[in-house]
Amino acid sequence: MPSKTLFYPSPRHLSSLYAGHEENLALVERALDVRLITRDEWLKVEGSTEAIARTETLFGYLNEARNQGVALRSPDFQRLVDTFARGRADEVAALFGEPLVITTNRKSIVPKTLGQKLYLQSIQKNPIVFGIGPAGTGKTYLAMAAAVSALLKNQVQRIVLTRPAVEAGEALGFLPGDLREKILPYLRPLYDALHDMLDPDDVARLAEKNVIEIAPLAYMRGRTLSHSFIVLDEAQNTTPEQMMMFLTRLGDDSRMVVTGDVTQVDLPRSKQSGLIEVSRILGNIAGIDFHYFGGADVVRHPLVLRIIEAYEQYENPMTSTPAST
Repeated sequence: MPSKTLFYPSPRHLSSLYAGHEENLALVERALDVRLITRDEWLKVEGSTEAIARTETLFGYLNEARNQGVALRSPDFQRLVDTFARGRADEVAALFGEPLVITTNRKSIVPKTLGQKLYLQSIQKNPIVFGIGPAGTGKTYLAMAAAVSALLKNQVQRIVLTRPAVEAGEALGFLPGDLREKILPYLRPLYDALHDMLDPDDVARLAEKNVIEIAPLAYMRGRTLSHSFIVLDEAQNTTPEQMMMFLTRLGDDSRMVVTGDVTQVDLPRSKQSGLIEVSRILGNIAGIDFHYFGGADVVRHPLVLRIIEAYEQYENPMTSTPAST
C-alpha cells in the first residue's frame, strides 16, 4: 500500500495540528479514506496515491493556520475536515491563503481561532456584521481592532462606539454623580479596549476632535453616520425599536458591527431583545452577515469555557454535554 511520512519540528507542533485529540485523526481516516500513524514528530499516511495527496494538502493548510497563530480547537478541526472532504478545498485554501493581521499603534492583533478569523473576514467584506456569542470570544475586541485599523488606514474618518445604558440590577437614578458619571461605567469596557490599541494621548486627542466618539445608544437617534466605523456593543440589551433605529443610522462609506450575547439579556421580562429578533428579519439580506461564536472560540482563562458549558448544561440538561474536566 502506498504511504508517505510527513515530518514536523516537534511532537507538540504535530499534535497542535489536530487539536491534540487522537479521535480527530480517526475523523480524517474516515473522511479521506486513509490510515494515519503518528509518533513523536512524524505522521505516516497510508492509502491510495490520491488520498495521500489530499491528506498531505489538508495538513499543509492546518500547518499554515498554526504558523499564522490560529490555535485550532476540535470543532474548528472537524469543520475544516468536513469542508475538505466535501470537495471544497478551495474554501480552506482561501481561509488560510494569507495571514490576517489587524494592525494598531500599540499592537498587532491576530485571530486566535478559526471562528475569529471568519469573523474578521466577514467584517472586511460586509457593511453590516453581527457577532453573537458568549463572553470571552473576542467579538467586541476584534470589532474595535478592525475599527481602529480602518481609521489608521484612512478607510474611515471616525469611529463611533456605543452601548445601550441598561440597568443590570441597579437603577441609574440611584447611582451617584451627574449623567456623564452615571453612564461612564457602561462605556468603560470600550475605553479599556481602546487604550489597549492606541496610546492614551492619541485616544484623548482623537476623542477631543470627535474622531473617536463613545456614547450611549440613545445619543444615536436622529443622526446619519457617514464615513464611519460604528460598533454597537451589548446589543442583546436593545429593544427591537432601538435596533432598527441604530441600523438605519448607516450612512455613505460606513461599516457597522453589532455584538452581543443573547444569553445575557438585562431587559425587563416584558421586552423583547432586538438582537434576538433581528436575525429573523435581516437574515437573508445581502451585505448583512451573522457570525455566531461558540464555546470553542473562548480565548479567556480555560475556566471561562467550563463555566459557559456548565450553565448551558444547567439550562438545557437534555441537550447539553457536561463541562469538560
